[in-house]
Amino acid sequence: MKAIIFDMDGVIIDSEPLHIQIERELLEEHGGTITREEHEKFVGTTDYHIWSAFKERYNLEPSVEELVKIKKQRFIDNLHKVKLVDNFYEFMLSVYNEKYLLALASSNVRKAVDKVIEIFDLSKYIKVSISGEEVSKSKPDPEIFLKAAKKLGVKPTNCLVIEDAFAGVQAAKAAGMKCIGYKNPNSGRQDLSDADLIVESFSELSLDTIKKLFGEN
Repeated sequence: MKAIIFDMDGVIIDSEPLHIQIERELLEEHGGTITREEHEKFVGTTDYHIWSAFKERYNLEPSVEELVKIKKQRFIDNLHKVKLVDNFYEFMLSVYNEKYLLALASSNVRKAVDKVIEIFDLSKYIKVSISGEEVSKSKPDPEIFLKAAKKLGVKPTNCLVIEDAFAGVQAAKAAGMKCIGYKNPNSGRQDLSDADLIVESFSELSLDTIKKLFGEN
């Protein structure tokens, strides 16, 4: 293992409840309604993917671009309410101090990614960040993780991804990377079964545990 790639929403920041709240309110403003279970299937995918599906399903009047723009701005305006996931910071420091390269690969927009890095002072640690605006295909396509590995200068097989969503785990495995599924209760009932290891807290993760995934002693 040479690098660790973190998803952002639900892995670095505990933001899925905010996403779901904003999306539901915006959908209802335009006459649509969705169950929590149906909504959870979109966790980990891009705003464009979500609102394209919603527009088609509910025949919404505004364009996908308009809906995405409103959702993005409302999310960014409320980012100050979001906290880091418990024990993430301590884990990040531990792997950074061992000289592993760290990246962030998020389906969220660049403005949100940059603001999270700024708010939580992560720029010293995160060498590369990729947003959903810099890829043409949303997770579960592996494009975002392959792009992160390329920017880090590391082979996909030497990368570990940490994800909280089904789409993200599928993307990581399709990229040929090892994957840890983080079971965030706020991300809904995500199927993380294809991950190489599933944890419920970053406090469960040690370097020895991670190295074993790569066959290292």
